Amino acid sequence: MHRLMCFVLVAVLGGSQAAFAQMQPHRAEYVLRLGAAANAPRIGTAIHDLSQDCAGWHLKRDITSEIALTASWKMSLSSKLDAREPRSGNSLRYETTQIQNGNKRETKGRVQRAQGELRAEIATSGAQPSQFFLPFATLMPVAAIDHLAERLRANATSFPALMFDPEVMGDGFLIDVTQLDDGRLRASRPLGKQVALPKGKSWPVSMSFTRGREQAQRPLFSVTAQVFENGVLDRLTVDTGMITVTADLQSLEMRPTPNCPRS
Repeated sequence: MHRLMCFVLVAVLGGSQAAFAQMQPHRAEYVLRLGAAANAPRIGTAIHDLSQDCAGWHLKRDITSEIALTASWKMSLSSKLDAREPRSGNSLRYETTQIQNGNKRETKGRVQRAQGELRAEIATSGAQPSQFFLPFATLMPVAAIDHLAERLRANATSFPALMFDPEVMGDGFLIDVTQLDDGRLRASRPLGKQVALPKGKSWPVSMSFTRGREQAQRPLFSVTAQVFENGVLDRLTVDTGMITVTADLQSLEMRPTPNCPRS
């Protein structure tokens, strides 16, 4: 359950590192609900904060939730991510702090693409550090969202991608993406004040997630979302087959892109 909640706002998908001009820094806050029904109970919030300087991207996420399935079964969860990704998309350094019902777990990780290899080094509190190799085509989180929009702009109706996920698994995901008809995406919920959505193109998509190094396994979960060409996501629905969690934009602040010299 806690891994599902951490995933709700994980940057989705993989791709080319030549289209960073399309991504735009922004801060988005989401309301999380348990279930897809219009009156589904609110269980928390998630903040996705993406900033940029001339060295690259700084991604911060803060998810808090509390779920009460019965009077005696309750779960509280908080998950924080602090990650740095250069403009090239060839590496990632990150820290996560996750607390479930008072139990704290901290992780520090580094992923580096060099000399034809993609190597991950991850250290989690209470466990032995791990080192392993990922498929070379695996993308970092920001490059992944950017590629998703790039492929959709190119009118791709379905495609696979590999993405490294620092929050849910600390490993790679294989993601199969399919464009949807507008009518197949969950309607947005009225949340009080109207959120000004980004201008420009957007696409409804469905994505299934499988362990990247165990591709013969069945998908772990599926996600539908509205994807805007500047990287903003809305109307997310995460379905594990057992439970469903949704995320809707509550506030959005778009930020200017820095004027950096070409390298």
